[in-house]
Amino acid sequence: MDEQDLIYDWNEIDYEIRRDASNHPHELWFDDETLRDGLQSPSACNPTIEQKIELIDHMEQLGIQKIDLGLPGAGPFHIGHIDAMLGHMGENQYALRPGCAVRTVVSDIEPLVDLQAKHERQIQASAFLGTSPIRQFAEGWTMERILSTAEAAVSFAVDNDIPVMFVTEDTTRSKPEEIKAVYSRAIELGADRICVCDTCGHVTPNGVRKLLRFIQDEVIPDTGVKRREIEVNWHGHQDRGLGVANNLAAYEAGADVIHGTALGVGERAGNAPLDQTLVNLSLMGVISNDLTSLNKYMRKAHEYVGVALPHNYPVFGEDAFETGTGVHASAVIKAMKKGDSWLADRVYSGVPAGDFGLQQVIRIGHMSGRSNVLHWLERNGYDADDGLVAHMFGIAKSQRRMMTDDEVHSAIAEYRGSHS
Repeated sequence: MDEQDLIYDWNEIDYEIRRDASNHPHELWFDDETLRDGLQSPSACNPTIEQKIELIDHMEQLGIQKIDLGLPGAGPFHIGHIDAMLGHMGENQYALRPGCAVRTVVSDIEPLVDLQAKHERQIQASAFLGTSPIRQFAEGWTMERILSTAEAAVSFAVDNDIPVMFVTEDTTRSKPEEIKAVYSRAIELGADRICVCDTCGHVTPNGVRKLLRFIQDEVIPDTGVKRREIEVNWHGHQDRGLGVANNLAAYEAGADVIHGTALGVGERAGNAPLDQTLVNLSLMGVISNDLTSLNKYMRKAHEYVGVALPHNYPVFGEDAFETGTGVHASAVIKAMKKGDSWLADRVYSGVPAGDFGLQQVIRIGHMSGRSNVLHWLERNGYDADDGLVAHMFGIAKSQRRMMTDDEVHSAIAEYRGSHS
């Protein structure tokens, strides 16, 4: 039987995704914001430069195309880290494309002039400026001031051969005519990349599609440039728990670059998780990156940034591919006994663990069946005689949670000691 016949996939896309390659500057790319936007999390630690470089190594290995290295306007310490990371990327000839977040002020962009000259490579200036009515009201800004601020910053960057991604903060709560005015002016001045932001985690997938259609169907064409000449970026947050769903909607709506962070680290509830986005787009067949090292990256991000990694976190949490439920474990074990890793990876999992460098694990606990006990004993090299199986099954049923491997080993040693 064809393996694919074993799963009926209701996820197959049966509606049109209008993604004509000739209308885009490149295929779908990703921008890793872990070391900049992610570090704005109140719980995050700023990794050492050695740790940041190790995280960059993982990004390169995963085939991520862009990275935000930090905010040079934050001072010499941050510039030093950016300089060191650029040096490492250059020495190793990484394909990863560097960028830095900058406020729309010349003093933030000036350090990039020297860094570009030193490292002999372009560094994207991700120039951000709030445009929503609520932000304008709180700050006392006018559209005239916003436009003049944008003009000065974009002009300085372009005049110094620094590529500009013009970022409108809180785009998803901004008025159409004001979004159009500020993006149009930035594009006219030479910005060839724009970033649409859900800064406050406000938007739903439907809103993403409507907003990106507006940008691509009305804003860009009216500037007189072709769609393929402008890179459209999408940057989302998790305040409503829709970060990944919105990232997928942004892809379907035509975004060229999707932003995210490792484990969704970021301010407030966090940024859209880049790891979950990569997993889903891989399973959808949109990307073909080798993601078997993604688990290692998430573990290092958890360790170095200090972001939480809950046990039930999708794919990379400790519990993600573990089961102690008798019926579920029995099905997985039967697949394993067939010698069919493909089947074992999918019979009780919507995500194949092996695709991400992981494996299915059978545990022993109060909801386990005898098959759990037998499998665990055999997998760990024990002679599964009837007495031991019965003893461990009884102990498992007395537990309030799954037993750790150490606890099972101890229980076996105790049983053997009393029966020697």
